Formats: sequence, C-alpha cells, structure tokens
Amino acid sequence: MDGAAAKLLTDNIRLTDITRTFSVGAKPVYALRDVSLFCDAGSFTALIGPSGCGKSTMLRIIAGLEQPDAGSVLIGGQTPQVKCRTGALGVAFQDSALLPWRTVRQNIALPLQVLKRSSSSAQDKIDGLIELVGLRGFENARPAQLSGGMRQRVSIARTLVTDPSVLLMDEPFGALDQILRRNMNIELQRVWMANRATTLLVTHGIDEALFLADRVVVMHRNPGRIARIVDIPFERPRVPELFSAPEFHALEDEIAAHLYGGATP
Repeated sequence: MDGAAAKLLTDNIRLTDITRTFSVGAKPVYALRDVSLFCDAGSFTALIGPSGCGKSTMLRIIAGLEQPDAGSVLIGGQTPQVKCRTGALGVAFQDSALLPWRTVRQNIALPLQVLKRSSSSAQDKIDGLIELVGLRGFENARPAQLSGGMRQRVSIARTLVTDPSVLLMDEPFGALDQILRRNMNIELQRVWMANRATTLLVTHGIDEALFLADRVVVMHRNPGRIARIVDIPFERPRVPELFSAPEFHALEDEIAAHLYGGATP
C-alpha cells in the first residue's frame, strides 16, 4: 500500500465538545457550543444551516485557522497544526484566491513551494491534476484569462497537489450561477471519487449537499449546534438526472423541514 492510500485509511476527523464564542458588546455570542462530530476516513460530509450557525467557524477550527475556546479537534489522531505542516490538509474557499501574476501551473504548484517541496520534480503530478480538473490546454493561462468555474477548478487542483488526506471546502461554488454550479458539482464528485480524501463541505445549497455528500449535517444557530444528521442513500457515481428524481426531492424536502423548522432569528 502506498503512503497516500495509508493516509486515507487513517485520517478521520473528530471534534469533541467544541465551543467558540465572540463578543458583541458585553454579550458573548456562541458561534458553536458543545459541538461533537466524527467523520470516517474517506467520507464526504456536507454542513448546511442558516448564516451564523457556525459552519464556517467549524471548518476554520478544523483547518487550524482558529482556536476553539473549549473542546478538541483531532485529524487522524493529530492536531490540525501538525497536519498542516505535512500538507495533509487541503482547504478551498469561495474565493479561489489565485495569484494573478501566476499561470495555472504555477498557482497549482504554490503549496509545494510553501512546504519547501520541489515543484520541478512534481510536474507530472501537476499535469495529472490539470487533466483531472479538465484544464488541459490552459496550463499557461493566467487567472484573468479564465472563467469563474475554471478558476475554481484551479483552486481545487491546488488543494490536491500535496496529496491531502482531508479536504475542507467552504462554499467553493457559492459565487457561480446555478448552471455552472451544478456542472461543478458533477466535476467535484468525479475529482473526489478519484482522490477519496475525507471531505467536509460547507454549503447553503440543499441540492448540492444531497448530490455530493454521504451524509448531511444540519446546523441551527443561537447557539451554533448540530440539530440533525441525515444519511444519503444514493449510490455513486451520481448522475445529473438524480437532481430531478422524486426520491431526491423528497429528501430535499425532509432536510428543508429540519433546516427551516429550527432556524431562529
């Protein structure tokens, strides 16, 4: 078994009693309170909930970008900070955050340079990722020459270049129109099935969550907390026709009832 496969077998995500507060005047606001969640290695979990329920805060804590006030986060039994130093965490946000003066190839290579790995010896890997995300022929294009969807593909390839065992995504397609977003959902499923990193996706789209995830975690706010976890029964690979299937809409309605029925102002 190679090293990448071994990482995929061991790197689960475990959150235990996570609490994170912010001060608004003299009053503390609970972004998250006593949140516990376990994600199996190689699973795909979607977080969905109203604005202010702590979805992005949870993702940032898992990524090691924020510290909880209480509780613990372990990724494959190690802290996020340890995992970051080894390149085991890949993070993608709504803003593709590409460097405008760099080409597609150079943007994808950036994490290798940050980790002081040789990007020149990783050209085959970078070429493979460009092929994987469907950008062959655009290797030397700069971000201004790409569409929004193409820039997000570069961002996803960049998160995969270090062979991460965990992929964290915060509304990566939130700025795209509905047609392009759906196409990107199909592309992300294809990329994920080739990689099988343990994935946590923050989204506001119920249909996106259902199409991509193995399970959907519904969150409520005031305080931020997990209200329901729904297992998704659809087999993979999931095809575009699933979006119009009666069983898909029935589950969409069920999650909407959990989501909006518990939302508080």
